[in-house]
Amino acid sequence: MTTENTSQTIKEQEEAVHLSVIKKSYELLTAAFSFVAALAWNDAIQALFLRIFGPSSTVLAKFLYAAIVTVIIVFMGMKLAKLNELLEKKMKKPLP
Repeated sequence: MTTENTSQTIKEQEEAVHLSVIKKSYELLTAAFSFVAALAWNDAIQALFLRIFGPSSTVLAKFLYAAIVTVIIVFMGMKLAKLNELLEKKMKKPLP
């Protein structure tokens, strides 16, 4: 391997690491913003349930709330997994 090839390989590896750091930062920021949004929605939905069921919300109402949120999250998770699968096929290589 020549010095030029070694230099090119190192440069490619550095670029790959740089892109990987940017991608991971993007993922972490997206997760953080999603968490903040989830907390806001949680508060809004709890206020709605409080209005519907009154201040003496029963345990049943809280379980109903948890079940509805779980169904929505599972549905969205399945949709996101399908989207990820389509993107992987389009790129013809698995995402790390």
